[in-house]
Amino acid sequence: MEVVVTGRHCEVSDRFREHVSEKLTRLEKHDHRIMRIQVEVEQERNPRQHDRAIRVELTAFSKGPVIRAEAAAEDKMGALDLALDKMQAQMRRAADRRRVHRGRHAPVSVGQAMAGIEPLAEGVEAEEESVTERQVGPITVTGDGPLVVREKSHPASPMTLDQALYEMELVGHDFYLFVDKESERPSVVYRRRGYDYGVISLELES
Repeated sequence: MEVVVTGRHCEVSDRFREHVSEKLTRLEKHDHRIMRIQVEVEQERNPRQHDRAIRVELTAFSKGPVIRAEAAAEDKMGALDLALDKMQAQMRRAADRRRVHRGRHAPVSVGQAMAGIEPLAEGVEAEEESVTERQVGPITVTGDGPLVVREKSHPASPMTLDQALYEMELVGHDFYLFVDKESERPSVVYRRRGYDYGVISLELES
């Protein structure tokens, strides 16, 4: 298994690289197909964020889906341990979901899954409207206007709802954006409670 460590706004010592390689070997017991792990270490420049001064992002590449986890702490060692714990938990959760799914029926369609979606709870919108000041990195933002602080794009291939659920578990998110193979619509699956999920899809107007 290859381990690649890079630093952003910080120096990464050879000793830390060796420590990372040694720590990450424990992931192989969860997935023996892992070929490479990309480790990105980033230092937060805002002095107010001293308790989250270092962010570590782990990205594991294997013959299966990409697995990603990140965490922040006061130092590199702490952030690495937290990110590693998250990645191991994601691998275990994905394995548990596969075992649970084997005893259930075939995946439902997007339309069927959307039938049980409940509206957002009252009060959520009001709570968001009451926020008039936000701290984003080194700057303070006033007002309720949107502020894009990070933007990503990923190549996408149509997939089933079941595959989207599986990949959501692997990246450790509470939602996953995908193109539904059955309906060919952009869709989002999201976590509700336990092994309950919801699905939202977009229907383009003609």
